[in-house]
Amino acid sequence: MTSLRAMRYGIWAAVVVVVAVIAGTLYWQSRGGGSVTASLIGGPFTLTDQHGATVTEAALKGHPSALFFGYTFCPDVCPTTLYDMSQYLKQLGPDGDKLKVYFVTVDPERDTQAQMATYLGSFDPRITGLTGSRPAIDQMLKAYRIYSKKVPADDGNYSMDHAASVYLLDKDGTFTSTLDYQEKPDVALAKLKKLVAG
Repeated sequence: MTSLRAMRYGIWAAVVVVVAVIAGTLYWQSRGGGSVTASLIGGPFTLTDQHGATVTEAALKGHPSALFFGYTFCPDVCPTTLYDMSQYLKQLGPDGDKLKVYFVTVDPERDTQAQMATYLGSFDPRITGLTGSRPAIDQMLKAYRIYSKKVPADDGNYSMDHAASVYLLDKDGTFTSTLDYQEKPDVALAKLKKLVAG
């Protein structure tokens, strides 16, 4: 009986701990604790755009931004996302000029400044491409918690496995939310309208 009673006390204690953790988490989020996650995304970087200009983290201040990480040899996700972003910029009308859209390569070995310029010529001219040295790109990928991995092919070539979401940042350069790959257009556009209105 004593061991059964001890087991019951143990189970109740575990339940109390779980409830306390859940309650604490909900309280923290209600007090704005979600911003802790946002504060972990971002950091200093120095890259080059498709026109040869140097771009740093300072470029993300003073206006809302959308960041997408991919590469120009991507067969589907990247061109689809860049096409969608081009359409959203047009649908935003004059507010589209308030949003800065950046396409950051995860494959700087092939995505040179010239390659980025040629590739982005097929999309809205307001989209800025960013490239740089491998260490410089890796620094930004780490700062923004972006997954990417080189995947060798049988023919000696390779592709890049990478995150497919678009990061949305407010005018202070703080992460606010994402656009998921092929998110419903009306939902995505609503998020962008809210972002530029802020």
